[in-house]
Amino acid sequence: MKLEEALKTTRFKTPQQKASLNCLYTAWWLRTMISRELKTFDLTNEQYNVLRILKGKYPEQMCVKDIAGRMMEKSSNVPRIVDRLVAKKWVKRSTSALDKRETVINLTQSGLDVLEESTQRMDQMFNRLLTLTDSESLQLNDLLERLRTNE
Repeated sequence: MKLEEALKTTRFKTPQQKASLNCLYTAWWLRTMISRELKTFDLTNEQYNVLRILKGKYPEQMCVKDIAGRMMEKSSNVPRIVDRLVAKKWVKRSTSALDKRETVINLTQSGLDVLEESTQRMDQMFNRLLTLTDSESLQLNDLLERLRTNE
């Protein structure tokens, strides 16, 4: 869908303004599609992100602070997200052997299972929705990274 159709306007002050709005709208659309797919696994975007972060260190444990530092959504309440994942028995919380003040988290087998299944579905969804060629994808990545040079 063209941005003009989605926003029901053709008035943009500059091409840069339109590009900014297009980025925001596309990010919202993609997040909505991801949320819809993850909902079938009783997962939120943030919970899925935490599971993926933990999988990257598996079988090692991670402290909440390190998980928070790797989150895409920097304002996420990681302790609350971990609480929900513990309640679902997808992660286990324990006290660090090195520092008794520190809480560490690791994936359970059921957490690994739900992550594997949901990732397969996410990959299928991305293959279906993201119809760019490899060359176009590389170009888009370069452009988006250029936008964030002042981050």
